[in-house]
Amino acid sequence: MIHAPRAIIDGAEQSASLLVRMGRIVGIEPLGTAPPSRFVARLADDEVLIPGLVDTHVHINEPGRTEWEGFDSATAAAAAAGVTTLIDMPLNSLPPTLTAKALAAKRVAARGRCRVDVGFWGGSVPTNLDDLPELFAAGVFGVKCFLQDSGVPEFPPLTVGEMRSAMRVVAGVGGLMLVHAEDPAVLHTAPVPRGRSYLAFMESRPTRAETSAIAACIEAAAITRCRVHIVHLSSADGVRQIRRAKADGVPITAETCPHYLTLAAESIPDGAPEYKCCPPIREQADQDALWEGLLDGTIDIVVSDHSPSTPELKLLEVGDLGMAWGGVAGLQFGFAAVLTAARSRCIDLTEVVQWMSRGPADLAGLEHKGRIEIGADADLVALAVDDTFTVTTDLIRHRHPVTPYLGKELRGVVRARWLRGTELTDQMVAGRLLTRDVFGGVDR
Repeated sequence: MIHAPRAIIDGAEQSASLLVRMGRIVGIEPLGTAPPSRFVARLADDEVLIPGLVDTHVHINEPGRTEWEGFDSATAAAAAAGVTTLIDMPLNSLPPTLTAKALAAKRVAARGRCRVDVGFWGGSVPTNLDDLPELFAAGVFGVKCFLQDSGVPEFPPLTVGEMRSAMRVVAGVGGLMLVHAEDPAVLHTAPVPRGRSYLAFMESRPTRAETSAIAACIEAAAITRCRVHIVHLSSADGVRQIRRAKADGVPITAETCPHYLTLAAESIPDGAPEYKCCPPIREQADQDALWEGLLDGTIDIVVSDHSPSTPELKLLEVGDLGMAWGGVAGLQFGFAAVLTAARSRCIDLTEVVQWMSRGPADLAGLEHKGRIEIGADADLVALAVDDTFTVTTDLIRHRHPVTPYLGKELRGVVRARWLRGTELTDQMVAGRLLTRDVFGGVDR
């Protein structure tokens, strides 16, 4: 039983006592009226009980590139942040998750090493069209494709025609297609990024590359009726496209990321590859449009796109933004960063929880995650919402202490978290591997 003077339930703050049995919430009663229980947790008056966060965009990179990140370190960072469920991207592991056999290898690598619950996306590349039905049958929550170079040779991009063919297969199994939307034709004509200039790097990944690719995705989704999800939306023009497509009835959703919502090109120093990602962090006007898109429902969720590498690949000492690996390490600090920025914009905690908990769970079909309701998994977080902390290297739980949030003061301290009703400690390895079954349910 958990007594919470403040809890986020059904999109509103209220007081409640939660009854938990066999890892699930079995009762929600007025505070103090629930029957006695042997196991009782009482939240402090300055704590808010929220559902465990759900992050559906995490690059764990194991097996094969475990020196970049791994299940042990990534899930430790997730647990520290109050993320109780995450879904792993199909790259940059070796092998990438392109077949049922590769998915099995991924699950073997993860077994017994996860501090939180973990599911898996598959991938769509030119050579695995015939493998997609079996990949879905093996339990992936959807498949992801790129329209331009992914950065690793074993995960090549699709042409627009290949993407449409893959979408027809995905639609046939009732699945979800995730798309990294940047147009290679536009990128090939953009300036080549060199040296330490952040502006030069941003100009090498122009907004029109994103909008051209999103337009192709919208058209393909309208034709195939495949559910399509645009990952890491970064631009104001992209927000306007998604808004129009939704109004036209196209089956499309979109996400953005904490770094796009809390960092802006105007304040990023030159020679700082920890800020480099693709699409890039754009200007303040784009950031404002992303917040507007979240508030009006154009953008559905906020997820980390945690994409770390070794410090050597980030070229931190050289600071060359053209050559450095692109990816932000933000799994542990994204929620606090968004919460901090939301407070400055007078946006309520309930909105942030919707974007970073229930929303991502709903995207993946995890109907028992990301919410405080009867029948849901008792994945819960005691959040000291007004407490602040400064990001220092000794706090970082992901494998390498590289993040653009280093040195920043953020709001929202996780004081306790429960995974299926069990309070987690830093040493506890209690995560399960989640599987989406062919009938649309989830093995939990």
